[in-house]
Amino acid sequence: MSGAGAPRTEKIDGRGLKVVIVAGTWHDVITDGLIAGAQRVLDEADAAYRLVRVPGSFELAVAAQAAFAGGADAVVALGVIIRGGTPHFEYVSAATTDGLTRVALDAGKPVGFGVLTLDDEKQGLDRAGLEGSKEDKGAEAAEAALRTALVVRDLRG
Repeated sequence: MSGAGAPRTEKIDGRGLKVVIVAGTWHDVITDGLIAGAQRVLDEADAAYRLVRVPGSFELAVAAQAAFAGGADAVVALGVIIRGGTPHFEYVSAATTDGLTRVALDAGKPVGFGVLTLDDEKQGLDRAGLEGSKEDKGAEAAEAALRTALVVRDLRG
C-alpha cells in the first residue's frame, strides 16, 4: 500500500482556519468513508469547515475554486474514479488532478488531494477509512490541507 512510510505527526491546531470539503457523489460508500475521515481530522483540529457535494470528480476543481473565492483557507477534495473499459478513466483522472493543481496554485492555497484513482472498488474500500480498511485517505487529505494551510499562513506572516 502507498501509505507505508507515512510520517508520524503531532496534533494540528486548526483554530482560525476555514476549510471546505468538496466531495463527489459517485461510489457513495467509499466517498462517505472519505468524508468521515476528513471530518474527524478537522473536528480534532478545531478547524471550521463545511461540506459541499458535486456530481463527480470532474466538478471538484470548479467547486474548490469557488470555495477559495468565498474565503476558504484550504479545500479537501474527495472523489472516486474507478477504471472501466474505456479511456474515460484516464481523461477524468488527468482533468481532475490538473484542475485541482491549477486551482491550488492560482489561489496560493492548499487543496488536500483525496481523489482515489482505482482499478476496482475493493481498492477504494481498502483506502476509505471504513472498518477493515488499511488506509484512510480522507483523513490524510484533510491533514495535508490543514498542515499546508498553516505553513502558508506562517510564510505570509
